[in-house]
Parts: sequence; structure tokens; C-alpha cells
Amino acid sequence: MLNRRTILACALSALCLTAPAVQAEQIQIYYADDGAAIDGYDTVSYFMGDEPVRGHPDIAVMWKGAVWYFANHENREAFEANPYAYAPQFGGYCAYAVSRGYTVGTDPEVWKIVDDKLYLVHSSSIEKMWARDVPGNIEMAEGHWPQVLRN
Repeated sequence: MLNRRTILACALSALCLTAPAVQAEQIQIYYADDGAAIDGYDTVSYFMGDEPVRGHPDIAVMWKGAVWYFANHENREAFEANPYAYAPQFGGYCAYAVSRGYTVGTDPEVWKIVDDKLYLVHSSSIEKMWARDVPGNIEMAEGHWPQVLRN
């Protein structure tokens, strides 16, 4: 028979194991001063062609504290069906900066899709450093995320 201490220890362990997932759900997305995620670019468009395209303010949805613009209704519907499939990694902050333990904004035209995930980078010059070891930088960034938001 389980005693009170065992039950309490199991409950606390379960809470600790699920806390990061709950915390990740509450993470804010990096957005422009006007509240637009990815400076108004259509996040679905990164997965559809060679270049991302700007979205339209009249085809938008609010998610994670930011407004997401889309180029067409189909892209908005795809995002609404599964926003995690299209949202940039690390809340849209620079993937290289997060790999180094801090956050900075991004240039929506400096990006890369890796394993069906969107990564944004601060600038073309930073992207050159990030590109030297993309898998290693992603691994380091994942180690810092989401704790890096507290720095």
C-alpha cells in the first residue's frame, strides 16, 4: 500500500516533468512594434516556395500574443489547423542568438527550413555564422530554450 509521502513524491515528479511543456505553451512570439509576427510575412509561405511573401492585414489571425498575416485564406486555414507546424522555432527569435544564450529580433528574409521547421536569423552576416554548424546550433538553441527568455 502506498503511503502519503510516496503519493506526494509521485505527484510532484509528474508536475515537474510536465512543467516545461506547460511553460512552453505560454511563450510569447517575437513580433514587430505593430504586433505582427515575422514583420507581417506569411509564415506558411516559407514552406510553399522559394521566397516568403508578405501577408495581408485583412487575412490575419491572433495567436500567442501576435498577429499573423497571410497571403491568402488557404494559408491562414493551414496555419489555424496546425500553427506549430508553421510557426518559427524559438518564438521567432534569432536561432543563432538563442544558441548562444540570448535573444534578438530577426530579418524575415533570412531563414532556413530544417527538418520541416522554420528558423529565422537576425541578419545575413549572422546567418553565415549559423550556417557553419546548423545541427549543432539547433541543438545548443534547444538547450537554452525557453529559459533564455528569462535572461
